[in-house]
Amino acid sequence: MSSNALITRFKFSNLLNQDQAGRRMILQGTISGQPALLIAERGAFDTNPSYLSAFGRLIAHVKNLGENDIYRWYLANSLPDNSLDEPTPPDLKINLIYPCTEKHVKKYSFQRSRSVTETPEVYAKYVRPYMRRCREEGRLNWVFNILEGKSEQENVLFRSKEADEKDDFLLLPDLNWDRKTTGSLHLLALVLRRDLWSVRDLTKKDAVWLRHLRTTLAATVPKLYPGVEKDMLKFYVHYQPTYYHFHIHIVHVNLDPTATQATGKALGLNNVISQLETMQGGEEAGMQDAELTYTVGEASELWTEIFLPLKEGRGIAGAE
Repeated sequence: MSSNALITRFKFSNLLNQDQAGRRMILQGTISGQPALLIAERGAFDTNPSYLSAFGRLIAHVKNLGENDIYRWYLANSLPDNSLDEPTPPDLKINLIYPCTEKHVKKYSFQRSRSVTETPEVYAKYVRPYMRRCREEGRLNWVFNILEGKSEQENVLFRSKEADEKDDFLLLPDLNWDRKTTGSLHLLALVLRRDLWSVRDLTKKDAVWLRHLRTTLAATVPKLYPGVEKDMLKFYVHYQPTYYHFHIHIVHVNLDPTATQATGKALGLNNVISQLETMQGGEEAGMQDAELTYTVGEASELWTEIFLPLKEGRGIAGAE
């Protein structure tokens, strides 16, 4: 029997595992009555210019999952249907940013990373003003649209009802999750409070609220996704975050760690809460007093406008 014929004669009996955010699966079955394992994963995209030029025309059955401001996301097929009765399931998760800016181009381009250490002084003098500028440029419009009920309300999975309205939060799927593969579950909790730009704004007096928020999330997610238990969830925040409005990432523990979960990007929520609770000083002491080390891309504004000039001993434009 030829090697190719073995694949066609594989008889499926059981899904053993699915990992790499649903891009790899291990099937148990038989071939001619003998036990067999079939390990399948999606191949790399063809980077031939002729294929890339036609990419937008090759995908089919595009299903819009949502849109907000300049961001849109879809499910689609890159393969033809098997038949009208059994259509091929979507195999592409597509995000579209339109119209995009030069900042988006830099963010998504390949770039080397650098490890930087942000002291409380560097944060106060250089990074905090940079954050303010980003917020004033309208980069948070899409977040505010969600919080104000103007968009993506069909995607809101849970809206809390706290005694104090300012403590409320919304729970919704991360736009990079396919919304169906439990093992790659990725949710976001957006707080309604607008005084928290990042983990840097958290103080000792926020520790009780954060513990309550984590407890509420840990109880809510399993109700939304049967089979997911509290101890199957990880909670973390990013620093630096992609956007400056405080939010918490909730992911399944089996989701393969990527750069966004690695040291230098992700801070465990429990660790942040514990650090706040044990921090010396009064209630106003907080993460603005900590020294944080993280990675930045060489094309990012944080590197080109702040950390590279500091490294080279140059002045920083616009510094307060």
